[in-house]
Amino acid sequence: MMRFAARCAVIVMGGMLCVPAGAATPSATHPRAHHGKPLKLQVAKLLADPAVSRSHWGIAVTKMDGTSVYALNAGQFFHPASNAKLFTTAAAVALLGPEATVTTRVTAMSLPNKDGVLPLGGLRLMGAGDSNLSGRTIPYVPPALRVNPAPQEADPLRYLEEMADQVAKTGLKVVEGDVVGDDSLFPWQPYPEDWSIDDAVWGYGAPVSALTVNDNEMKVTVAPAAEAGAPATVAIEQAVPYYTMESSVTTTAANTIPAVGIDRALGSKVVRVYGTVPVAMQPLTSHLAIDDPAEYAAMAFKQMLEQRGIRVTGKARAEHRLSVDTANFVDEAQQPLTIPQTAKSVQAGCTNFCTMLAEHISPRLIDDIVATNKVSQNLHAELMLRRLGKAFADDGSAVQGARVVRTFLTTLAGIDKDDFVFFDGSGLSGHDLVAPRATVQLLQYASTQPWFADWKSSLPVSGVDGTLAGRFTRAPLRGHVFAKTGTLGEARALSGYLECASGRTVIFSIMVDNHAPHSHADEVVMDRIVAAIAATN
Repeated sequence: MMRFAARCAVIVMGGMLCVPAGAATPSATHPRAHHGKPLKLQVAKLLADPAVSRSHWGIAVTKMDGTSVYALNAGQFFHPASNAKLFTTAAAVALLGPEATVTTRVTAMSLPNKDGVLPLGGLRLMGAGDSNLSGRTIPYVPPALRVNPAPQEADPLRYLEEMADQVAKTGLKVVEGDVVGDDSLFPWQPYPEDWSIDDAVWGYGAPVSALTVNDNEMKVTVAPAAEAGAPATVAIEQAVPYYTMESSVTTTAANTIPAVGIDRALGSKVVRVYGTVPVAMQPLTSHLAIDDPAEYAAMAFKQMLEQRGIRVTGKARAEHRLSVDTANFVDEAQQPLTIPQTAKSVQAGCTNFCTMLAEHISPRLIDDIVATNKVSQNLHAELMLRRLGKAFADDGSAVQGARVVRTFLTTLAGIDKDDFVFFDGSGLSGHDLVAPRATVQLLQYASTQPWFADWKSSLPVSGVDGTLAGRFTRAPLRGHVFAKTGTLGEARALSGYLECASGRTVIFSIMVDNHAPHSHADEVVMDRIVAAIAATN
């Protein structure tokens, strides 16, 4: 998770070239270890490196029973970045249960009449917080089991198509009224507090909506022309006309460096793509956030109905439920809460639209957690937070979700109430703060729970998959680090479980704030610290 499009692969924004998706970053699985030296001395030497010595470091290491092995600033606050997903997903699997699902529905005020007409009210596509209305393969397939070459990507709107087929089978011929994308199950709070304004343009900062389709993002592709000087080809994958493209990308000579920029003002549906791309280079890709996911879903669904011969007299539009909460976030999140044994239903209500014409049941929660943690998917974590708020508190808002997570952490996991502050579920908020000792305490608590094996399997594995595929790629650490990464601005984190040289497993959390911008020196040192922990335990 980054301030610029970490998932953009190779698009350049603001003159900065992103690292190709899945590419290895500088790492050191074979540090210049001083065998026989205590861990404390090894860490001190590593952190004395001038490239990282001005940064703020926090480290906590414990045995699996929680006994401390090593600590440095373990009780101080750090930005967790995507380590926040550890807390959100643990709360979700513990409270909602690994088998939990939600159901997206198409509803109307009645069934079609004998002539196939819905005479009043139109249709509603009612979001329930399903984060996998997409082409994603669920359950997650480990790299070693994937087919090579990879099959063609599934249609990102395939489940909307399936629901359109179900609607057509009812005999519907005419919809008198609108097709409404209804995401009112959760209040319309698309961006949590302190998400950076420049995050909102990109797929990794897509707005949060109870009606989410294709991760609320669209892929942009830039391909060079056959000869230098000619305009490049720029395309957005969108099911219906939503964004308008303004392109001024030109093709340059081979072996030149690509420099492509993308701009979209907040609230605007005009995308400007500019810059240069060299001849014969593979197409560049990035992902743009969909400004109003419920509106886009309604537009796509209306088109699908019309393709099946169903006439719609009205328009496609979104219907949101605006927040009326005026309380201070921290004060409200800290309000006492008793978590009931049984969660409330996290399903869209019918209001006056209580006749169901179609439905789609989401994947199991645990399958979504695996997909979320492996690639650090921000939107999915945010939707889990809101599902928790809806199921156990007053509403599916960010603050009620944070309230549920806080109650879970303090009353069930036994974490000190002063060791963390969460404003969102993904860690993209700059207000989020966590002490490393709170993180290892969560990881220790999780290891004692019946859902632990499934939850641990959601963590990236060193040198194998997810966000650790390019780190610890050689022995002895390859395949022995099970941890969640985190990157946000000048903060970085890595926390999880480490299988050591002795055969024992330890729990660790390493967090760093205020490292030099655009530097990976802290990541290199972080990985060397992990190697030192493994060698000395």
